[in-house]
Amino acid sequence: MTVERPEHISPKWGSTTKLVVALTFVAIVAALLVKFQFILSPLVLALLLAYLIQPVANLLHRTRLAWGLSVSLIYLLILVLLLGLLTVSGVGLVQQVQSVVTIAQDGLTRLPALIAEASGKVYNFGPFQFDFSHLDLNQVSSQVLGMIQPLLSRTGSLLGTLAGGAANFLGWTFFVLLVSYFSLLESGGLRERILSLEVPVYGDDLARLSRELGRIWNAFLRGQIIIFFLTVIVYTIVLTTLGVSYAIGLALLAGLARFVPYVGPALNWLTLSLVAYFQVYKLFGIEPLYYTLLVLGLALFIDQIFDNFISPRIMSNALKVHPAAVLVAAIIAANLFGILGVVVAAPILATVTLFWNYILRKMLDLDPWPDPEPHQPPPPPGGRTLVQLRRFWRTLRLPRAPKA
Repeated sequence: MTVERPEHISPKWGSTTKLVVALTFVAIVAALLVKFQFILSPLVLALLLAYLIQPVANLLHRTRLAWGLSVSLIYLLILVLLLGLLTVSGVGLVQQVQSVVTIAQDGLTRLPALIAEASGKVYNFGPFQFDFSHLDLNQVSSQVLGMIQPLLSRTGSLLGTLAGGAANFLGWTFFVLLVSYFSLLESGGLRERILSLEVPVYGDDLARLSRELGRIWNAFLRGQIIIFFLTVIVYTIVLTTLGVSYAIGLALLAGLARFVPYVGPALNWLTLSLVAYFQVYKLFGIEPLYYTLLVLGLALFIDQIFDNFISPRIMSNALKVHPAAVLVAAIIAANLFGILGVVVAAPILATVTLFWNYILRKMLDLDPWPDPEPHQPPPPPGGRTLVQLRRFWRTLRLPRAPKA
């Protein structure tokens, strides 16, 4: 004789219980974030690295290689390149950046005397004449020093700490590589499984949020990183041709300046001017002032080319965030995540905006997705790489004039 077991029914939680559990969970998460804040930046960087490498691993996987083997080969190549880079040029690069900051600091200490000397002279540039004999620029120089010198002193201490803690840097680098490797390995080739979250009833909303986040970070990884490397390459070639000292370090600073609107380019131009003016070697023996104007003019020209032609075509306003808001976000993110926060300030701001709009519309009982989701037709099978290369080439082409 069989005895039927009564069906177990789990009691539902009331609103008070749900509120207590939710507040307790939020308090625990906040305490953990405060306690282990030092690990947030490496974790974010590891997820970004896995997200960036996933298309490359997927491309290898299509050549009939196993997914695990494809991921392992890529990370093995990254490890070999990283060790080779650190062995060959890592120390020299840090020394160049440190020397750039040192020269900039020395130049700032001599800046008041230089401005005082320039304020009492008359300069002739061809048919143009500039008379500074009646101007008192000492107050301007003191204000400039008050704003910029603390920033450069912090940069110098930061670089000194970075150079002195090489072992700590290498340890965190290997941690990021390991976390990124296992995250990508366990995803099975699906990008949405790199960081997956399942909540009952909200599956469609989470899927839409995941796709929107994918567009934001794809735009950043595809666009801003390309712009960074293009800036470093162009500045390295131009500054080396002009004979500017520490060309690689200055090019790296110019590339990082592209991540911070307004302030980044201004600091880059100031640093270039100080290094060009106070260095010993001058191209063709040009006078220091004219040599500095030449270097500064080419830097302004390069940045204008990037701002008006290259960046709009690569980024295409994909993040849709205001540059002034990015500047504020960079300051906040720098205090939370360090130098990584400055680099990813724009996509972090776009992500916060996305979640804010979603939460606000849900709180007001509105449709969280008022606009239709954009769809892009997939490229033909076997031609994804060629299609992406053609799309990238079209973004760099200048628009043709309309036919009459």
